[in-house]
Amino acid sequence: MDLARRRELARRALDGYDSGPDATTRALAAAWAKIADAAGLILVEGLSDQIAVEAAAAGRGRDLGAERVVIVPIGGAHAIGRFLAELGPLAAELRLAGLCDVREEEVFRRALVAARVGSPRTRADMAEVGFHVCVDDLEQELIRAVGATAVEALFDSQGDLGSFRSLQSQPAWRGREPERQMWRFLRAGSRRNLRYARLLTEAATDRDALPRPLAALLDQTG
Repeated sequence: MDLARRRELARRALDGYDSGPDATTRALAAAWAKIADAAGLILVEGLSDQIAVEAAAAGRGRDLGAERVVIVPIGGAHAIGRFLAELGPLAAELRLAGLCDVREEEVFRRALVAARVGSPRTRADMAEVGFHVCVDDLEQELIRAVGATAVEALFDSQGDLGSFRSLQSQPAWRGREPERQMWRFLRAGSRRNLRYARLLTEAATDRDALPRPLAALLDQTG
């Protein structure tokens, strides 16, 4: 696949989204501008999570904007406490939900308790108040949901299979589990991670195989 075609596919995958070092900051500012009129908020760590949630909702025929549900990329898990504090009384008035990675589960749990968004003590408690944990992160959840063979075919369709093969041949990654290699490949570039957040979510939706945390999140906010 020639370079022009690869660039066009990448552009399409990111259609409607900013990229670059301050993309999450701009996305957070845009979310804040909508909060006053929101009925509910979905709090996620970053822009790739926002893209995945929006793609999953669209795949289920939902229009979150029409539902007045705002997805807020808070800029990292450790920003959750500050965000809830800045939200103030609205935290008790709005329907809140969210996603976090397993390594940040305790950070989210403590912040929810401090903000009096329920009093979750366990992962099940967090799910009860609308917050779901990805193991180990959403990228890994999506790779498992789609399956290694289909993920590799997706790389091929986007002109990225050669680059992925190069990573597989590196000494540090040679012989590792394909799913782990794929995770590293996605995380190796911010634009790539954003593109495949959408592409993998669409692939999982087409297979009726959304990862459990993502599916549960949408079920609770429906």
